[in-house]
Amino acid sequence: MEYSIRSVRKEDIDRVAEVEALCFPKEEAAGRQALEQRINHFPESFLLAELADGTIIGFINGCVTDGNTICDEMFESPDFHDPKGAYQSVFGLDVIKEWRGRGVAAALMECLIEEAENSGRKGMILTCKDRLIPYYEKFGYRNMGMSGSVHGGAVWYDMRLDFTDTGK
Repeated sequence: MEYSIRSVRKEDIDRVAEVEALCFPKEEAAGRQALEQRINHFPESFLLAELADGTIIGFINGCVTDGNTICDEMFESPDFHDPKGAYQSVFGLDVIKEWRGRGVAAALMECLIEEAENSGRKGMILTCKDRLIPYYEKFGYRNMGMSGSVHGGAVWYDMRLDFTDTGK
Protein backbone atom coordinates (compact mmCIF):
# COMPACT_ATOMS: atom_id res chain seq x y z
CA MET A 1 0.00 0.00 0.00
CA GLU A 2 1.31 3.44 -0.93
CA TYR A 3 -0.47 5.10 1.99
CA SER A 4 -1.45 4.31 5.55
CA ILE A 5 -4.54 5.12 7.60
CA ARG A 6 -4.32 6.71 11.01
CA SER A 7 -6.35 8.81 13.45
CA VAL A 8 -6.28 12.56 13.03
CA ARG A 9 -4.08 14.77 15.23
CA LYS A 10 -4.63 18.43 16.11
CA GLU A 11 -1.63 19.48 14.05
CA ASP A 12 -3.29 18.07 10.90
CA ILE A 13 -5.89 20.87 10.79
CA ASP A 14 -4.27 22.97 8.04
CA ARG A 15 -4.03 20.11 5.55
CA VAL A 16 -7.44 18.72 6.55
CA ALA A 17 -9.04 22.11 5.82
CA GLU A 18 -7.16 22.28 2.51
CA VAL A 19 -8.31 18.80 1.45
CA GLU A 20 -11.93 19.59 2.41
CA ALA A 21 -11.84 22.75 0.28
CA LEU A 22 -10.45 20.76 -2.66
CA CYS A 23 -13.07 18.00 -2.40
CA PHE A 24 -16.35 19.85 -1.84
CA PRO A 25 -18.05 22.90 -3.37
CA LYS A 26 -17.68 25.95 -1.13
CA GLU A 27 -21.31 25.85 0.00
CA GLU A 28 -20.97 22.20 1.11
CA ALA A 29 -17.42 22.18 2.50
CA ALA A 30 -16.91 22.23 6.25
CA GLY A 31 -15.06 25.31 7.40
CA ARG A 32 -11.85 25.26 9.37
CA GLN A 33 -13.66 25.92 12.66
CA ALA A 34 -16.09 23.03 12.16
CA LEU A 35 -13.23 20.69 11.22
CA GLU A 36 -11.22 21.80 14.24
CA GLN A 37 -14.22 21.10 16.51
CA ARG A 38 -14.54 17.61 15.01
CA ILE A 39 -10.84 16.92 15.57
CA ASN A 40 -11.13 18.10 19.18
CA HIS A 41 -14.39 16.30 20.01
CA PHE A 42 -14.23 12.99 18.13
CA PRO A 43 -10.70 12.26 16.88
CA GLU A 44 -11.45 8.53 17.21
CA SER A 45 -14.03 8.98 14.41
CA PHE A 46 -11.72 10.99 12.16
CA LEU A 47 -9.34 8.88 10.07
CA LEU A 48 -6.73 10.06 7.56
CA ALA A 49 -5.06 8.47 4.56
CA GLU A 50 -1.43 9.58 4.54
CA LEU A 51 1.52 9.02 2.24
CA ALA A 52 4.87 7.89 3.66
CA ASP A 53 6.14 11.47 3.40
CA GLY A 54 3.31 12.70 5.66
CA THR A 55 1.09 14.16 2.93
CA ILE A 56 -2.60 13.73 3.77
CA ILE A 57 -4.47 12.56 0.67
CA GLY A 58 -7.89 11.93 2.18
CA PHE A 59 -10.00 11.47 5.27
CA ILE A 60 -13.32 10.31 6.67
CA ASN A 61 -15.06 11.79 9.71
CA GLY A 62 -18.33 11.93 11.60
CA CYS A 63 -19.73 11.97 15.09
CA VAL A 64 -21.39 9.12 16.99
CA THR A 65 -25.10 9.60 17.70
CA ASP A 66 -28.22 7.78 18.78
CA GLY A 67 -30.15 9.18 15.83
CA ASN A 68 -30.40 7.05 12.70
CA THR A 69 -30.26 10.00 10.29
CA ILE A 70 -28.07 13.09 9.98
CA CYS A 71 -29.53 16.54 10.56
CA ASP A 72 -27.88 19.71 9.23
CA GLU A 73 -27.04 21.00 12.71
CA MET A 74 -24.70 18.03 13.24
CA PHE A 75 -22.26 19.41 10.65
CA GLU A 76 -21.57 22.54 12.68
CA SER A 77 -22.00 21.55 16.32
CA PRO A 78 -20.03 18.88 18.16
CA ASP A 79 -22.80 18.78 20.79
CA PHE A 80 -24.53 16.00 18.84
CA HIS A 81 -21.59 13.65 19.49
CA ASP A 82 -22.37 10.91 22.01
CA PRO A 83 -19.42 8.52 22.44
CA LYS A 84 -21.88 5.82 23.57
CA GLY A 85 -24.28 6.41 20.67
CA ALA A 86 -25.71 3.68 18.48
CA TYR A 87 -24.65 4.98 15.07
CA GLN A 88 -21.39 6.17 13.59
CA SER A 89 -22.14 8.97 11.16
CA VAL A 90 -20.09 9.96 8.13
CA PHE A 91 -19.98 13.71 7.52
CA GLY A 92 -17.39 13.56 4.79
CA LEU A 93 -15.32 11.12 2.78
CA ASP A 94 -12.65 13.20 1.06
CA VAL A 95 -9.91 12.05 -1.31
CA ILE A 96 -7.87 14.48 -3.39
CA LYS A 97 -8.38 14.22 -7.15
CA GLU A 98 -4.97 12.67 -7.89
CA TRP A 99 -5.76 9.69 -5.63
CA ARG A 100 -9.37 9.01 -6.64
CA GLY A 101 -10.16 5.68 -8.24
CA ARG A 102 -7.33 3.94 -6.40
CA GLY A 103 -9.25 2.49 -3.46
CA VAL A 104 -8.40 5.18 -0.89
CA ALA A 105 -12.03 6.13 -0.18
CA ALA A 106 -13.01 2.47 0.11
CA ALA A 107 -10.13 1.77 2.50
CA LEU A 108 -11.12 4.72 4.70
CA MET A 109 -14.77 3.61 4.72
CA GLU A 110 -13.90 -0.01 5.49
CA CYS A 111 -11.62 1.08 8.32
CA LEU A 112 -14.32 3.27 9.91
CA ILE A 113 -16.92 0.51 9.47
CA GLU A 114 -14.61 -1.93 11.24
CA GLU A 115 -13.93 0.51 14.08
CA ALA A 116 -17.65 1.27 14.50
CA GLU A 117 -18.55 -2.40 14.56
CA ASN A 118 -15.76 -3.20 17.02
CA SER A 119 -17.05 -0.37 19.23
CA GLY A 120 -20.46 -2.04 19.45
CA ARG A 121 -22.39 0.38 17.23
CA LYS A 122 -25.68 -0.71 15.63
CA GLY A 123 -24.56 0.67 12.30
CA MET A 124 -23.54 3.71 10.31
CA ILE A 125 -25.37 6.62 8.71
CA LEU A 126 -24.56 9.16 6.03
CA THR A 127 -26.16 11.43 3.48
CA CYS A 128 -25.16 11.48 -0.17
CA LYS A 129 -26.22 12.77 -3.56
CA ASP A 130 -28.18 10.42 -5.81
CA ARG A 131 -25.18 9.69 -8.05
CA LEU A 132 -23.31 8.20 -5.06
CA ILE A 133 -26.07 5.87 -3.85
CA PRO A 134 -24.68 2.86 -5.81
CA TYR A 135 -21.19 3.50 -4.43
CA TYR A 136 -22.34 3.34 -0.81
CA GLU A 137 -24.60 0.36 -1.52
CA LYS A 138 -21.40 -1.61 -2.29
CA PHE A 139 -20.54 -1.33 1.43
CA GLY A 140 -23.99 -2.55 2.48
CA TYR A 141 -25.67 0.83 2.99
CA ARG A 142 -29.37 1.02 2.13
CA ASN A 143 -31.07 4.05 0.62
CA MET A 144 -33.61 5.25 3.19
CA GLY A 145 -35.06 7.90 0.87
CA MET A 146 -34.67 11.62 0.47
CA SER A 147 -33.09 13.31 3.45
CA GLY A 148 -34.46 16.25 5.36
CA SER A 149 -31.01 17.79 5.01
CA VAL A 150 -30.69 20.88 2.85
CA HIS A 151 -26.96 21.27 3.56
CA GLY A 152 -25.29 23.45 0.94
CA GLY A 153 -28.57 23.77 -0.97
CA ALA A 154 -28.21 20.23 -2.39
CA VAL A 155 -30.62 17.27 -2.50
CA TRP A 156 -29.40 14.49 -0.21
CA TYR A 157 -30.39 10.89 0.46
CA ASP A 158 -30.22 9.16 3.83
CA MET A 159 -28.15 5.99 3.76
CA ARG A 160 -27.90 3.49 6.61
CA LEU A 161 -25.74 0.46 7.19
CA ASP A 162 -27.13 -1.87 9.86
CA PHE A 163 -24.50 -4.28 11.07
CA THR A 164 -27.09 -6.96 11.85
CA ASP A 165 -28.17 -6.85 8.19
CA THR A 166 -24.69 -7.38 6.78
CA GLY A 167 -24.05 -10.79 8.26
CA LYS A 168 -21.08 -9.48 10.23
